[in-house]
Amino acid sequence: MKLKLSQLEIGKSATVNFVAGEGKIRRRLFDMGITPGTEVFVRKKAPLGDPIEITLRGYEVALRKTEASIVTVEEIQ
Repeated sequence: MKLKLSQLEIGKSATVNFVAGEGKIRRRLFDMGITPGTEVFVRKKAPLGDPIEITLRGYEVALRKTEASIVTVEEIQ
């Protein structure tokens, strides 16, 4: 099932399908390793859902909810 990274629940894994956005935001996500085909795992979310802490490629990254909402992922069952 495809959904936004910001919608993925804590403890779930997914594969990145598409990174929307343009310019600096998209470049920043790519520089952090969030590229199509990458597996991500949601470790934590702040009480109001911002920021989101994910694990990918062996390290942890904190993303703002607005950044996570432009990343389309497919949940791994």
